[in-house]
Parts: sequence; C-alpha cells; structure tokens
Amino acid sequence: MTKPRILVARAIFPDIVDRLRQHFEVEANPEDVIWSPAELAARLADKDGAFTTGSQRIDADLLTAAPRLKIVANMAVGYNNFDVDAMTAAGVQGTNTPDVLTETTADFGFALLMATARRMTESEHYLRAGQWTKWSYDMFAGSDIHGSTLGIIGMGRIGQGIAKRGAHGFGMKVVYHNRSRLAANLEAECKATYVSKEELLATADHVMLVVPYSAASHHTIGAAELAQMKPSATLINIARGGIVDDAALAVALRERRIAAAGLDVFEGEPSVHPDLLTVPNVVLTPHIASATVPTRRAMADLAADNLIAFFEGRGALTPVNTPAPEAARAR
Repeated sequence: MTKPRILVARAIFPDIVDRLRQHFEVEANPEDVIWSPAELAARLADKDGAFTTGSQRIDADLLTAAPRLKIVANMAVGYNNFDVDAMTAAGVQGTNTPDVLTETTADFGFALLMATARRMTESEHYLRAGQWTKWSYDMFAGSDIHGSTLGIIGMGRIGQGIAKRGAHGFGMKVVYHNRSRLAANLEAECKATYVSKEELLATADHVMLVVPYSAASHHTIGAAELAQMKPSATLINIARGGIVDDAALAVALRERRIAAAGLDVFEGEPSVHPDLLTVPNVVLTPHIASATVPTRRAMADLAADNLIAFFEGRGALTPVNTPAPEAARAR
C-alpha cells in the first residue's frame, strides 16, 4: 500500500522526521530554507499532508494549488497562519499543539515581565558599554513586581499560568479581561478578578497580553489604549504580532507615556519596526517563549502525532476546525 506523502516545511528534530518516515513518504527541509508562497504551493502540489511551524500561510490560493492536501499540522499553539474558513470549506483538517507549551510559555512571560520592570536590558547595555563608573541611588530604578497589580488580557491556559505565578508566587493583585469570564473555581485558583478592558488598563502596573490573534484582536493595544495606561506601567506581549500597534508603542515608549515594554512577538516578524530598535526602554526577544528543548520536542511530537492519527483513521488529536464530511478530500 502506498504511503501518504507529506511535506515538513521547516527543519525539525531529525529523529522526529525519522519517525514520520515510518508512516509517510517525507519531503523534509533540513537546510531550513524559507520558501516563498509559490515555492511552498509547488512543493505541496503532490502532498497529502503538511507539517508547518506557524509561519507558512495556508490560504485558498495554496489549497487550490494543492488538490491532494488533506491535513496541515502546525507545530504551534497559534494558527493565524491558517485561513481556517478556507481550509474548512476545502475539506482540509488543521491542527495545533496546545497544552504542551503552557507552563514553559507562562515561565517566559513572567521572565519577560521581570526583565522589563527591572530594566535588565537597559542596564546590561550600560554595563557592556563601559559606562558604569559609580553607583547612584536612582541608577536603573524600575518598578516592583511583588505586591503590584498584574493585568492579563487573554485568560486561556497560558494566561491562567501567569496569573498563578503572579498571585501565588509574588503576592500580586491579578485582574483580567477576556472574551468570556472564567468559571468561579478557575478565578479562585488564579486569585483573579474579572474587569473591563478600560479598568484593567487604568489600574494595572503591568499589562500582559496573551490573547490569540484574529481580525477582532488586531491592535488590541493601540495609541488610545496606551494613553489609558499609567505612565509607570509596563506592557508585555507574548501573544502574537499585530495584537499591539508597534509604531504607536514605539512613540509611547520614546515619550515615556508608559515606562517600558517587553516584546517576544512583532508585526511582520521576523522584521521589527525600526523605531522599536532605537528606544532604550524595551526588552526584545525573537519569538522564543516556548523555546526549551523539552517543550519544542513535545510540540513537534504532537504535530507528528496529529498527522499519524489522522491518516490511520483515528482523527486528529488537537483539531482547530471541523471540515464537513462531504467537503473532506478523499484519502
């Protein structure tokens, strides 16, 4: 029996590629070449499945060019690279990798919060440049974490993990805003209080963004929202690029209308808005919130498991859409 053909669109752990080869005919990309949309479509033209990493756009045009494609497994919890409606209409299953990166990402979100509040990047640059010649009482004085108010926008699994770290570990008052309010037992576990977005922005000392990207969440934080924040507040984005208006944020940072920001994601990444590179009061990291070896392996394993389960007829393990049976492409 002929094995299904799949494309692994980026370099991943070699042993996981070997595991996939036990089930599929695999075209891999060990050189980690970044293919254009046209090149990706050409490589998928004869493929039954794809293993993607979150940066490969799967839209109606690509689906038309890849008539055999039945499933795309994202090695990411986010899937804004998927046109979910187009995939569902074409009968193509999409999957992601939730849960396995929750705690690691929450750890990083809190690390980025602490680095931002305590001005670690600014002070390191100062030291490396040989400018540290004496101590002074206000040298890189930042803001406290313990006892402060943490505002979380987006209270899914990762948001809840951050809330627990803040409330239980640092005695923070936690407020949150979400599309829907959490159940009372979850609020109690997180020691979190539901508030309006406006109240959160006005009262939080530290604002953490963990909301999924969609057209509705585009520029959740723009110039108007930044104006509602305290001048002493910090903003942390570990969600997705596009949640924050990066140009407006750069202006607010330069004019010290908020104290600082920590960003792991950017609009148009891997490009970064040039103005963000010229302001000192921002901590910048290259989309690494889930980047520990155990977590990245777990993500790759789950993406592989989704492909294997799907083609074995057991159904995807972590689907993000439900194609209608009549729309599903023949296996």
